Amino acid sequence: MTPDLLEDGARRLAKIAQKGEQGKTESGGREAGFSRVATPGEVDVSHGRILYLEDVCVSFDGFKAINKLSLDIAPGELRCIIGPNGAGKTTMMDIITGKTRPDSGTVFFGSTIDLLRYKEAEIAQLGIGRKFQKPTVFEQLTVFENLELALKTDKRVVPSMRFKLDSRQSDRLAEILHTIHLADSVSRMAGNLSHGQKQWLEIGMLLMQDPKLLLLDEPVAGMTDEETARTAELFLTLKGKHSLMVVEHDMSFIRTISDIVTVLCDGSVLAQGTLDQVQADERVIEVYLGR
Repeated sequence: MTPDLLEDGARRLAKIAQKGEQGKTESGGREAGFSRVATPGEVDVSHGRILYLEDVCVSFDGFKAINKLSLDIAPGELRCIIGPNGAGKTTMMDIITGKTRPDSGTVFFGSTIDLLRYKEAEIAQLGIGRKFQKPTVFEQLTVFENLELALKTDKRVVPSMRFKLDSRQSDRLAEILHTIHLADSVSRMAGNLSHGQKQWLEIGMLLMQDPKLLLLDEPVAGMTDEETARTAELFLTLKGKHSLMVVEHDMSFIRTISDIVTVLCDGSVLAQGTLDQVQADERVIEVYLGR
């Protein structure tokens, strides 16, 4: 190594030490540790972000559904997404889950997993669960059987025929039943549940997969006031244990659960902050909330 290179390295190390950032560097605008090795199956959130989108664009027949969208979410955060119809909320979730491929941009899960390299099923296995607006449960099976089917197990024919719950899985299932307010309905047919209970059951099925990030599309649409209140309790229970992205129009529900609200419009972020802050933003009032 030449003296010039040694002097240059010494200067960089001194600069890092002065900033109190020894052992850290930057990559793509995000901090990254020296010599960090990606571990298969592990989501690296050491840089403080579990989801990271940067300059994402996607067009359909010339229409820009997503236009240079940049967004990031912290581990354990509950982020609410609002915006007018056609703002790009569903398309954004489609991109994150691999249903839609963007024309350009970056989408990372943690700091090492490039989601654009994976298919839908693979992304689900990585630890991203998605719930659509309409609940999808097996109505001819009981609540217990729905949750049992959702367990992370070998789904091939022979292993499935031989499968028996072990004590750890039984404890996990009991925990989920309590979390989703269905411990008293364990033997009920899913088809006999109320709309809100079906929503909770589907969330429970996602939780059985132990996701690190949950994407939830209008989860309280069609719920009674009581069901909406209990859903808010559920989400606040999940906050911190999982990261949640919630797309919703119910402002009172959002006020109950949110810390940070992101407003999308025309495929990009229009505003971001607390609910009070975005509700006071003239641009948000103009395009979404009205006067």
